Amino acid sequence: ACLTFALSELFSAEESYAGELTAVARQGSGSACRSMFGGFVRWNKATLKDDPSDSIAVQISDGNHWPELKALILVTSPKKKTMSSTDGMKTSVETSQLLKFRAENVVERRLVEMEEAYKEKNFQAFGKVCMQDSNQFHATCMDSYPPIFYLNDISRSIIQAVHAYNRFKGKVKACYTFDAGPNAVIFSEEEDLVELLRVLTEVFP
Repeated sequence: ACLTFALSELFSAEESYAGELTAVARQGSGSACRSMFGGFVRWNKATLKDDPSDSIAVQISDGNHWPELKALILVTSPKKKTMSSTDGMKTSVETSQLLKFRAENVVERRLVEMEEAYKEKNFQAFGKVCMQDSNQFHATCMDSYPPIFYLNDISRSIIQAVHAYNRFKGKVKACYTFDAGPNAVIFSEEEDLVELLRVLTEVFP
């Protein structure tokens, strides 16, 4: 994303259609297209099998929409992954029945739920969908053959700690998500951030 943006600025590149530069960034890394914007961004899937040009990123809300939403990055391991994201997705696409079900029956619905929650600043709904989708993604990794293990013991302890914190508070006040790796992204609203940090530093000194 950084390279695409820098080169487009250097050469004063103009898009022939909205989102074209995000499609260029996507060729380097799928998730890179989302980094061309700030705020909350959706990556649209291609509608035509032989022409992925409409697989672009679209900004749903800018970075000023929900300033109270904060993110913590918990690094559980600095080691290089044993399976790259690209190779892992290839394995899952070829072998996981759960991934096929997820793509056909779950993803679009959850995208709508997440967008609505974000637009409405509904942390209860946002947090629940965020955690459920992270969990199901890693379930598809386990369902792949051979199974893919991205989370480590500390990752799983973080999941347990977040759910324990939410049970103590009586509602979803923190949520987690993990991509294809062991490191966690924890979301909370600003009013809960100091308390959450104290809990996490107590559990993970």
